[in-house]
Amino acid sequence: MSADKTTTMHDAVAELVRDGDTVAIEGFTHLICFAAGHEIIRQGRRNLTLARMTPDVIYDQMIGAGVASKLIFSWMGNPGVGNLHAARRRIEKADPEPLEIEEYSHFGMVCRYMAGASNLPFFPLRSYYESDIPEVNDKIRPMTSPYDANDTVYVVPPLVPDVAIVHAQRADAAGDAQIWGLLGCQKEAAFAAKRVIVVVEEVVEESVIRRDPNRTVIPGAIVDAVVEQPFACHPSFAQGYYDRDNAFYLAWDQIAKDQDSLDAWLREWVYDLGSHAEYIEKWGDAHWAKLRPAPALSGEVDYGRYA
Repeated sequence: MSADKTTTMHDAVAELVRDGDTVAIEGFTHLICFAAGHEIIRQGRRNLTLARMTPDVIYDQMIGAGVASKLIFSWMGNPGVGNLHAARRRIEKADPEPLEIEEYSHFGMVCRYMAGASNLPFFPLRSYYESDIPEVNDKIRPMTSPYDANDTVYVVPPLVPDVAIVHAQRADAAGDAQIWGLLGCQKEAAFAAKRVIVVVEEVVEESVIRRDPNRTVIPGAIVDAVVEQPFACHPSFAQGYYDRDNAFYLAWDQIAKDQDSLDAWLREWVYDLGSHAEYIEKWGDAHWAKLRPAPALSGEVDYGRYA
C-alpha cells in the first residue's frame, strides 16, 4: 500500500517552505493556490524568491506582506483589471524595500521549468528573436546551433524551485494528482522542484485515480505532501468545483493601491485567521453557493481489461 502523505496546510508549509527558498505557486487562470500563499504569509517566511509564469493577486499579497525579495516571472498584473500595486511600489519606488525582478516570456518560463525537470543545463527556443527582453535579462543568451553555424537561437537556464506548490482537483493519499481544464505548467514545475506540495479540493481513494489514469498529471512519486483544502484557490477557481470570484479582483485593485489598506486586509483575512477553514467560514455559505457552477459532465471511456 502506498504511503499516506496527507497533512495540513500549516504543517506542509512549516516543514517544506523555508526562509530564502525559491517557491513556485503555479496554476494558469484556475488552480492558483491562494491558501498556500496565505499560510506562507501567516508563518512569516522571509527572503523568498517567488517564481510564477503569471504572477497575479496572490503574489501581490505575498509581496505586500514582505515575504519576497525577488520575483521570476513572465507576465504580471491583476488579470482583467490592471496593475499589481504592491509589486509596483517595490519595483519602481523600493517602497518599503526593493524587489529584484527577472523577466521572461511565457514560453521562456515554461522552458526554464522543462530544463529543470529534465536536468538540462539550458533550453533553446526561438521566440526571443527580435524581442527586447534579452536586453534586460542577461540570463537569456544567444547560441549558435552546433549543427548549423548560420542558425542562432536563444537559451534560458533551468529553473529548479526549492518548493513547488500546485493545486489539483483531486489526488489520492499518496499524491497521485489529477487535473482537468487548463493545465498551465503545473507538471513541469512539479518535476523541476526539489520538494512538492499538492493541494486538492478532495482526497479520493486510489481506485478513483486508477479508474481515470490519463487525468493524472503529477505522480505521487515526486510529491512530499498532500493537503485537502476545499476552496483553496479563491478568488481564483477550480474547474468544476467553483467559479472565479471576479468581484474580488476588482476590489483588490482598490485595496492594494495603498499599503495601509493592504495591511488592514492582511490583518483581517490572513493574520487574524488561524487557517483557510476560518477564511471559508468568514466569507459565509451564501458566498460559496454563488460560486458553484452548474454540472458539465465529461463522458467515460473504456480502457479495456485483459486477463
